Amino acid sequence: MQTEAFVLVKRAPAEAFQSFELFSAEAGALRAMQRISRKAAGGSVALDLFDEADLRLESGNQGRTWFVREVRLIERPVGIGRSYEALLFASRLAAVAARNPVHEDSRVAVAELLRSAFAAFGSGSRPDIVYLKSIYRFARDEGYPVKQEWLPSLPAAERALCLPLMNRPLGEQTASAGEVGRIVRLLEAYLRGHTDILID
Repeated sequence: MQTEAFVLVKRAPAEAFQSFELFSAEAGALRAMQRISRKAAGGSVALDLFDEADLRLESGNQGRTWFVREVRLIERPVGIGRSYEALLFASRLAAVAARNPVHEDSRVAVAELLRSAFAAFGSGSRPDIVYLKSIYRFARDEGYPVKQEWLPSLPAAERALCLPLMNRPLGEQTASAGEVGRIVRLLEAYLRGHTDILID
C-alpha cells in the first residue's frame, strides 16, 4: 500500500524495530513497524514523531500491522522539538487523534487539521492556543455541536474570553496562559462528558 501519513505515536524500540501509530487520510489509523537501520545507508529515512511522509507499506496479517518499506519525507516540523511547551501540546493533540477512530468521511479534514496544527506548533507561537483551536476543530469536524452547545453554555466571562481565542490569528492573541488553560479545561470537560471523544 502507498499512502501519505502522519506519525502520531512513536513507541520505544523493540528488538530491531521501531513501532508507530500513524494516521492516513486514505486509510485512517495504522500501526506500523520500521526496521532500525544499523548503518547510515543512503535513502533510508527513520520516521520521527509528527512527521508527514509518503510511505510504501506491506502487511503480512491483513492490515493489522504494517511494515515500512520506503519513506519519502514530506514535512518534519523540527521547530516542535525546540520548545518543551510546543512538544507537550503537540503530543497531547497527536494522542487525541491516535485514540479516536475517525469516520471515513472525516479523514481528509483530520489530515488537514494535523498538517496545519503541527506547522503552527513548529512555529513556536502560542502552542496552548493551537491545541485549544485544534481540539475544538476536531470535535466540530466529528459532528459534535461545540459551537451550538458548548460555547453558549459557558459563563459570560469565559465566553467573552473564548470568542477571540477561536476567531483571532495567533499573532493577535493577548490572553494569558492561565486564561487559555481555563478554557482548555472547560472544553476538555465538555468533550469527556458530552461526546465519545477520548481525551485521556
